[in-house]
Amino acid sequence: MKTKRTTLFLLTLILTVLLAACSDGDKENEHANMNHSDESDQDKNSSSTNHEGMEGMDHMNHSSSGEVPKGLKEAMNPKFKVGSKAIINSDHMEGMEGAEATIVSAFDTTIYTISYTPTTGREKVTNHKWIIHEEIQDTTDKPYKPGDEVIVEADHMKGMKDAKAVIDSVQQTTVYMVDYTSTTGGEQVKNHKWVTESELSAK
Repeated sequence: MKTKRTTLFLLTLILTVLLAACSDGDKENEHANMNHSDESDQDKNSSSTNHEGMEGMDHMNHSSSGEVPKGLKEAMNPKFKVGSKAIINSDHMEGMEGAEATIVSAFDTTIYTISYTPTTGREKVTNHKWIIHEEIQDTTDKPYKPGDEVIVEADHMKGMKDAKAVIDSVQQTTVYMVDYTSTTGGEQVKNHKWVTESELSAK
């Protein structure tokens, strides 16, 4: 009788140990799955952040082909001659202020700051500097006034071309297309449009 009881006790003990081991294994698997899920979420968030960062950099690329609108008149006597060096005193984009610029071309025209909603669906851009009179679709002979609504022909930035804009300010001046090296990261910017005469100083 004792032998049967001993055997039954041992079997019960073995089953208890086995069940406890299985339970611990399930908890470990559950913990591992939770960790994997957390890592996956972190990877997704990281990927999303990097993607947004890349789009931002693309949005801020101010290099251009150097082409200018038809009818734009070269400045007869610009303060900064083509090929000369100057220091940029404006901060239209990061790394611009304080950079040494090479003057590519100079034009006498009317310039505007504008507010517009990019055609890409991005948030509204306010007081963008600058577009020139010749970069407005179906432009008039006379300068526009603050508050006038126009369609932008310029494509300085992603989503600008064909966007509806409101004129914020108007100025008659000499504008320059310039090459410069960004002060933050050393990016080479070619044919940047536009910098005004008052935004440049002698080197």
